[in-house]
Amino acid sequence: MSDTEQAPSPDTAWPVKLSFDRGEAELLITFDDGFSSTISFELLRVESPSAETKGHGGQRPPPPAGKRDVSVQGAEPIGRYAVRILFSDGHDTGLYSWTYLRDLAENQDARMADYLERLKAAELSRD
Repeated sequence: MSDTEQAPSPDTAWPVKLSFDRGEAELLITFDDGFSSTISFELLRVESPSAETKGHGGQRPPPPAGKRDVSVQGAEPIGRYAVRILFSDGHDTGLYSWTYLRDLAENQDARMADYLERLKAAELSRD
């Protein structure tokens, strides 16, 4: 890399591979800067960037319950910036941008811990 070139940042890194492993119930994602990670289908579903999970007008809804065994039925590219994931429970409204998937992959432990805390507070179950 020359002095004038910059290494890709997570904001500009481009996914070069998306692979849905139904047996392991996870998405393998690899970016062009070498970062690679897996994200469970459950976390993808409960962290969907949709109004159902993020809420409307600042009100955060209760966390989606019963998603431990959710599977992915398919995925559709949205332009060159995102993917729509089709889940076995019928959810298909979240548009996962490359930046969002990168953030989710990098912060999945904290996001899963937050999800589990929210489930407990709402007296809901993953099953």
